[in-house]
Amino acid sequence: MTASSPDRRRFLTAGAAVLGAAASAQLWLPGTARAAGTPLPDGVFTLGVASGDPLPDGIVLWTRLAPDPLNGGGMPDAAFPVDWEIAEDERFRKVARRGTAEARPELGHSVHVDVRGLRPDRAYWYRFRAGTQLSPTGRTRTAPHPRQRGGALRVALASCQNWQHGYFTPYADMLAQDPDFVLFVGDYIYESTPSATAVRRHEGKGEPYTLTQYRNRYAQYRTDPGLAAMHANAPWVVTFDDHEVDNDWAGEVPQDPDKQPHDKFLARQTAAFQAYYEHMPVRASAIPSGPHIQMYRRLEFGRLARLNVLDTRQFRTDQATTQEGAQEPTRTMLGAEQKQWLLDGLYDSPARWNLVASQIMMAETDLLPGDGKLWFYDAWDGYQAERNALLEEFAGIRNPVVLSGDRHLTMISDLKTDFDDPDSDVIGAEFVGTSISSSGDQDQDAFHKQWDPLMADNPHWKLIDAHRGYHLFDIRPDGIDARVRVVDTVLKPQATASTLARLRVESDEPGVRLV
Repeated sequence: MTASSPDRRRFLTAGAAVLGAAASAQLWLPGTARAAGTPLPDGVFTLGVASGDPLPDGIVLWTRLAPDPLNGGGMPDAAFPVDWEIAEDERFRKVARRGTAEARPELGHSVHVDVRGLRPDRAYWYRFRAGTQLSPTGRTRTAPHPRQRGGALRVALASCQNWQHGYFTPYADMLAQDPDFVLFVGDYIYESTPSATAVRRHEGKGEPYTLTQYRNRYAQYRTDPGLAAMHANAPWVVTFDDHEVDNDWAGEVPQDPDKQPHDKFLARQTAAFQAYYEHMPVRASAIPSGPHIQMYRRLEFGRLARLNVLDTRQFRTDQATTQEGAQEPTRTMLGAEQKQWLLDGLYDSPARWNLVASQIMMAETDLLPGDGKLWFYDAWDGYQAERNALLEEFAGIRNPVVLSGDRHLTMISDLKTDFDDPDSDVIGAEFVGTSISSSGDQDQDAFHKQWDPLMADNPHWKLIDAHRGYHLFDIRPDGIDARVRVVDTVLKPQATASTLARLRVESDEPGVRLV
C-alpha cells in the first residue's frame, strides 16, 4: 500500500465534495423492491458508512439504517433490501461489484457486505441505496497481493474515545495524513453513566445493559463528525477492550460481581457484543453467539507485514490483587488456544514485520520508585508468567512490534526478555497509543512531575506523554518511521495538531529509538 498513490491524493483534494457525492450521483437503479407493505422512513443513513478488514481481493462494507439513531434506530420491525456498489473511481463510472443485502431488525438493520473479487492494493469507492435514499460515498482500499514484496504501508493507531471527556478532534488530522488503514485497539464507546458536567453528555439515563441501550450508545458515538469522516475514508481493523462492555471485566467476571450476578452479566455481554458487531465493519465470523464473539484474527499485507489482532478480555482469568497473584503460572491473558494461535502465526510468518495488536500494555510499568515493584494488574504486568514466556518466544521472531492502547498515555518502549535486568536482550518494540479523547486535556506539567521520576525504574521506556492524539506509522522493508501526532485540545470541536515526536524501528535491529 503506497501512501502517496495519485488516486488517493486526488480523493483527499476532493474533500467534502466526495463525501457528499450522493447528492450528485449518476442514476443508479436499485436491484430489488423495498419491504412489501412497509414504508421506509426518511433519513436512514444517519450513521454513515464504513469499511474494514482489508484482504487482497476483498473488503467489508458497512452501514446501518437508523432514522432515529438515539432511540433504538427508528426502523420498522421488517427487513429491507439495501443495494450496494463498489467502483474503481469516485464517480462510479467503473463499477467493480454490486449487489443487494438485507437490513434485518434482529441485527439492528445493520448491513455487512463481504465483497470479494477486487484487485489488490488499490483504492475503491462504495455506497448504499435503500429505496430512493442514497448513502454518503465511502473510500476504502484492498491489501497488497500476498506475494508482493517491498512497498509501504501507512497505519494509524487509535484507541479510547470517551464522548464525555471531549470531542474526537484527532480524527481531522488523521484524515489529512491519509492512512492505508486505521487500527483501533479498544474502548470505542464508554459504558459510563451520563454526567451533567461532561464536555458532551452521554445519552440515556444510566449505564447500558440492554441491547437497545448499547445500540443507542454506539449510535451516539457514530454521530461524531470526525469519527464518521475517518470511517468513510479508510478501512478500519478493530478490536474491543473493556469499556465496550464493563470497566475491567475479565472473561465472565464483571468489575463488580457483588452487584452484577453471573447470569445478568452474561446477558449484558450478549447485548454488548451484539451491538458491537452491528456497528463495526467486520466479517460474519464475528457474529456473536450469546456472550461470545470471535475477534482475534490475522490480516496480511503482502510480504511486508502480518497483523495479529488479539482479544485480551474474553479468555483471561480474573485480575490478580497482589504481586504474588500476578506471578501465578496458571494466570492467563490469552487462553491456551489463542496463545498457540498467536505463536503459530508468528513462527510461520513470511512477513518482514510481525505486528501484534494488543488492547493493553505489554511492557512493564513499575509504579514504585526505588526498590520493589508496583504494577497495573489489569495490564500484562498482572499476567507475568504468560507475558514473560511470550517475550521469550518473541526473541525467535523477526521484527515483532506490539501496538497497544488502554493507558490514555503515549508510552513507547523496548520489549525485553527480563525487565528486572536492564542488560537483558531487547527483542522488540511497543507503541502504546494515547487516547483520542479519554482523560480530556491533561495538565502536562503535573503529568511529568508524577511520571518522569519513574523513568529510572523503567529504563526500557523511550517516551512518555499525556497529550491526546494517535500514532502514525510508515512501514517499509528497512524500518518503521513513527510519529506521535497530538492535538492541543479536545474541549472544543476543532484543534491544532502537531508532531510531538518521531521514532524509528530498524529492520532486524530490535528496539525503538527517538529520532
